[in-house]
Amino acid sequence: MINKLVSNVEQALLGTSNNMTFMFGGFGLSGIPENIIKALSKKDIFGLTCISNNAGIDNFGLGLLLQRKQIKRMISSYVGENEEFERQMISGELEVDLIPQGTLAERCRAGGAGIPAFFTPAGFGTEVQEGKEVRLFNGKPHILETALIADFAFVKAWRGDSAGNLIYKGTARNFNPLMAMAGKITVAEVEELVPVGRLDPNQIHTPGIFVQRIFEGERYEKRIEQRTVRKKE
Repeated sequence: MINKLVSNVEQALLGTSNNMTFMFGGFGLSGIPENIIKALSKKDIFGLTCISNNAGIDNFGLGLLLQRKQIKRMISSYVGENEEFERQMISGELEVDLIPQGTLAERCRAGGAGIPAFFTPAGFGTEVQEGKEVRLFNGKPHILETALIADFAFVKAWRGDSAGNLIYKGTARNFNPLMAMAGKITVAEVEELVPVGRLDPNQIHTPGIFVQRIFEGERYEKRIEQRTVRKKE
C-alpha cells in the first residue's frame, strides 16, 4: 500500500505554479475543496486555467482567486452568483468557455478514462457548435467535443484513508469523482480521515489509484449559494 497522506494543505499544493490548468470538484458551493482554494488564493500563482462547474461567489470559493485575478481562463457551465466573474467576463479580462453541464461532466470523465473525444448532440445549432466537427448519427447531428485533463485536480470528499480511497456525500458526488480521474496529480481534502481498511470497499466512489495526495481539511463553512425559505404565514 502506498501512503498518500500529506500533513497539511501547503504540502498538498507543492508543484503548483503559474499558467497551469486546475480542476475543482463540487457543484455550486457543495462539495468544493474549500481549504485548497483558500490556500491557493494566498499563493502568488497567476495565469491559471480553471475547470469547474461554476466559479463560486464573491468572497468564497473560486471567487477568491478571481478577486486576485489569478485566473486567466474559466471553463465552466454556469456563471453563478459571482458579480466579479460577470464583470471580468463582460470586460474581456477573463476568457470564459461556457459548456453545457452534461458535456462538461462527460469531457472530464472522458479525460480520466483516456478517451480523447466524443460526439454529443448537446449544443448543436448554438454558439457551442462553432468551429467543431459535425456528424450525423441515426439522422441526428452531433458535435465533436474533446476530453479535458488538468495538471492538478482538486477534490473534496466526506471520508478518505491514507491510501487515497474516497467516499463522497450527497451533492459532492457531482464532478468530484469525474475530476479525480482526470488530473495528472489529484489532491483530495477530506472531512474525516480514517485508517486503511475502515472504509467499506463497496461504498468507495474513488479508488486510491486515482489520488496522489490526501489530507484532512478543517473549518468547513459549507455555504449555501441561494438560501430559499418559505415565508411565515
